[in-house]
Amino acid sequence: MQRIYEPQDMMEGELLLSMLASEGIDAHLTGRHLVGAVGELPACGLLGLLVDNPQAERAQQLIAAYNAAQPLPGDEPESFQGVLLC
Repeated sequence: MQRIYEPQDMMEGELLLSMLASEGIDAHLTGRHLVGAVGELPACGLLGLLVDNPQAERAQQLIAAYNAAQPLPGDEPESFQGVLLC
């Protein structure tokens, strides 16, 4: 297994797990039980997405596409140009 990505928080980690699962990639989120101990542990690098070696390249491509995503023109509200509200 390879550590392919460090999510910013649990929400992003769970979102990426679901996205990868929908693409048939089995991934694991490590460090989810350490997040509650942030006062005792370093604040970064606790979470990591692990993927089997044969699926690592495809998973990295999907995550790169996720990180590069932009709102479609016209989908953002007029009062928040350039911001996609979900």
